[in-house]
Amino acid sequence: MKDLNKLFCVFCVFLCISCKKETKDDFKNSEIKDRYFNLEKIGWKSRAYTQKADDIDFTAIEVPIQYYLLKDLGNENLISVDSLYEENKRERIIEFTFQQDEEKDLLGNDFTGMEYTDAVKYMSFGLEKDFYVVTSKKDTIACSGVTYERNYKIAPYQKVLLFFSGIDPNEKIQLVYTDFLFRKGTLKFQFKDTYTQIAL
Repeated sequence: MKDLNKLFCVFCVFLCISCKKETKDDFKNSEIKDRYFNLEKIGWKSRAYTQKADDIDFTAIEVPIQYYLLKDLGNENLISVDSLYEENKRERIIEFTFQQDEEKDLLGNDFTGMEYTDAVKYMSFGLEKDFYVVTSKKDTIACSGVTYERNYKIAPYQKVLLFFSGIDPNEKIQLVYTDFLFRKGTLKFQFKDTYTQIAL
């Protein structure tokens, strides 16, 4: 019986040593993983808003910062990703695409009234001034940058990434686009939801 008790005590000691105590970092990592999983489950790019002007579709998609951080850094160190998100959570990124109904190249003279190279330059360097955001508090935020994803006539659309800074992550926004390139007037895209209230 004594041998059995000794054996049981040794077993308990090994069990206690081998069991990993959940640390604060493990709990935080699990919480972040759940939050990002929920974001992915509802669709990173699920909130697309499209407006049609004549034969051109203009589509705005607000994509959460976490999408780009995970795409760039991977999901191995979620605490680091979340820390970067906290530093940049007042930034907003909107994917904006232009597509013609018959999938014609929109940068041609027929649509823009300018030479093809001038239209490409405008997409790359001049488009920034055509966009701004209005918050639910009626603040107007100018576009702080544009990245034109040139596709060299392979894709049937033109896409730019729009960057805005200094916006509360819980703030609902409206994107306003004054179209000088295709001369279709002013288009407004109301983003009704935010991505921050995800943790369940």
